[in-house]
Parts: sequence; structure tokens; C-alpha cells
Amino acid sequence: MKKTFLKIAAVCCAMSLSACSAKKVHKVTKPDGTLDKCSLRFSWWGGDDRHEATLKAIELWNKKHPDITITPEYGGWDGWSEKVTSQVKGGTEPDIMQINYDWLITMSPDGNGFYDLDELSSQLDLSQFDDEVLSFGRVGGKLNAVTVSVSGRSLFYNSEVFSKMGADYPETWNDLIALGNSFGADGLYPLDLDIQSGGTAWYLAVVYVQQQTGRQFITLDGRLGFTVEDIKTALSFYKQLEESHVIRTVRTRTDEDGNAALYQSPEFIGGRVAGVLEWGSAVGKYESVLAEGVLEAGPLLSNDKGCSDGWMIKPSLLYAVSKNTEHPDEAAAFINFLLNDEECAKILGTTRGIPASHKAEAALKNSGELKGLSKESDDILRNADTVTISPYMELSRMKEFYNEAIESVSYGTADIDSAAQQMFDSVNNYLEKLRK
Repeated sequence: MKKTFLKIAAVCCAMSLSACSAKKVHKVTKPDGTLDKCSLRFSWWGGDDRHEATLKAIELWNKKHPDITITPEYGGWDGWSEKVTSQVKGGTEPDIMQINYDWLITMSPDGNGFYDLDELSSQLDLSQFDDEVLSFGRVGGKLNAVTVSVSGRSLFYNSEVFSKMGADYPETWNDLIALGNSFGADGLYPLDLDIQSGGTAWYLAVVYVQQQTGRQFITLDGRLGFTVEDIKTALSFYKQLEESHVIRTVRTRTDEDGNAALYQSPEFIGGRVAGVLEWGSAVGKYESVLAEGVLEAGPLLSNDKGCSDGWMIKPSLLYAVSKNTEHPDEAAAFINFLLNDEECAKILGTTRGIPASHKAEAALKNSGELKGLSKESDDILRNADTVTISPYMELSRMKEFYNEAIESVSYGTADIDSAAQQMFDSVNNYLEKLRK
């Protein structure tokens, strides 16, 4: 089944990239409240669990709406943002897109980059969403996108490895550091941080410092909240994780995994790496490569005083409609199906996290399908005093700054003081540029 997915994805991606060769000029189509016969393109990224569920959901849609054909375009995260950005610049983007939180800044800074979904209320039921959830997708007073789910990163562990080691899941940062010694004696790692996914290592270091200082790394309005000293503390903490054998060094990870994502790594699949930090909405790709029930959610790490503040949440994914679509009513109807249809909700399950739609969440709950690691992660985060991630923290350029600092400290090409100053200057200058 996985090989089939990859073949289809390759074909879809090839079609999408070939369409980017020339800029198209579109005339905005106004909604008329009716559904006409047409074909729509829908793009998303994810792991095979999400691909399989989404393709099944599209099959259901085609049965219910045979006159409106959905053409899927999908693949993994690596390079996906760049691909869609190129499509948007060329005016060749799909009619419906799964988008990331930060894309609202880069693709629609004034609110005019996507279709205003408030204009499509005849087909899209927004009453199923809390106002705060809808606010995540508003830019310049326009509803650019609807939040699919709200998620945060949680810690997940290989229960078989921890049981073999006679170890409990860590509850504090010191507990985590201490595990490095016992696991390291057997050539194992209690945790690893997927640098390929962009910013995972820095995310954990940010949580550690936010918990200590009460300061947010980047504010919601795009201002740097950390001092140079805060960044030094974060980088020192990351280096301590490596030196304590809690995680692999960047060199070791690169030598052993190459460019593969952590969930595809033989080191994780084989149990040498026994823990991951991942979004609750995306943990399925890790869960699916291990035997059923092996991966379990652990507690959010706290300081020695029991404070677990500083962990972050965000809209994990959003659905948007191209401002250039010729079929806005039909696109809105399909998004409504993905978000609010009860049968569709049961097919998609938690492959995109716990649904933000009350109707979809109720459908999963009533069918007994509101369970699994996504639900456990959601429950853990709801019981914590979390903060909302700034969309600016998620920008691709920002992740380059984080990884450059992490790699320079890990390889020893820069000391922590200079790496921290470089990151502070780069992040601050970039944020100032975006605000102009």
C-alpha cells in the first residue's frame, strides 16, 4: 500500500511542478451559492496514515458528489512548503490547500492571499468552531483559512525499550538528563530530535527556557522576546542533551540516517532511539512503523518545582481556498465535508489531530474512535498551562536560523556565546524586516 501511495504522490507532484512554469492571470469568481459540475485540485502533506485516510475520504466525497471531481496532490513535508510557494507565486496553486500556520504570513500578509471564506458561508458551516479557533485563520479581518485541529508537541516513548531498561518515563528535565547515562551504557538513546522536520531541537530548548523565565521566544505580533542570554541558555541545554547521551549529535544522526526523517530511521524503528518529540496531530507516522501499542505518550517535562508551563500549542493545520479558484462554492463545500461531515470524520479519524469542529469531534467520540496517541497528547496539553506559538516562529527562514545555531554548537564550529549572538541578530533583524 505504501508503494502505491508514493507512486501516486510522485505523479501528482510532477503534475503540480510542471504547472508552475508560467504565471497565470485569473479573474476572481464570485460565489453564487450553487454547486456546479467541475473538477477541483486538493493538496496536502503528511505520512502514509494521513494519505490513506484522505484518499478514502475523497472516495466517499465522489460517491456523494459525482459531478464534483477531486484531484489529489500530496506528499511528505520535505520540500512541500517550497513547492506550494512556487505554485502560489505562479498562480497555479490547487483550489483547496492544507496550509501551515506560518503560510498566512508569507502568502497572505494583508489578508488577500487566499479566498475570504466568510463569503462562502452558504456552503461552509463555521458555527461548529469556537471564535478563538477561527481567529487563527483571520488576517486583515478576512477568514483566510479554517483550523483543522489545535495541536502541540508531546513526548512519545517506545514502551518496550523503556520496560527492558526498567526505566520510567521522565517527568522533569533532570529525569531526562539522568536517563542518558543508563541508556548510553547499552548504546541506546532515550530521546532524539528530528532536525529534518525543521526546528524540533530548538523547540524543546525554547520550552526549557520559557519555563524558566516566563518569557515567550517570539510574541504573537512578531517580536523577539528572548534575550541573548536566554538563547545562550537554550543552546547550552541542547549541548547538554548531546553530552549526556540523551540524544544523538547532529553528526551521528546525519551519518546514521542521512536525509531520512526520524520516523523512517532504522535507529528509531529498531529501538535504539526510544523517544521522540512530535506534534500530536502527526504522531501517527511514528506509531505506524512500530508494533501496535508500543509507542506511548509521556508527561510534559517540568522543572524541579513541578512547573510545566512553557509548552506550546498552535493550529496544527488549516484549510484554505485559492483566491484564483473558478469554483469557490464547490471548494467550500468540499472543505465543509472534510471538516464537518460525520462519515468523513470517522474515516479521517485523528490523522490530522483531534478535530476542531465540534460536529466531527462528537462523531468520533460517539463512535468510540476518539482515542489513540493524538487524543492522549491533546488531553495532556489541555491540562497544561500552554502558550500559543507565534506564527513567526514557524517561518522557514527562522527554522534555518535555529538549525544553523544548533549545528554550529553540535559540530563545535562556533562557541555558544557567538552562536547565540548570531541567532539573536539574525532573528531580530528578520522580524524587523517583516514588520516594515
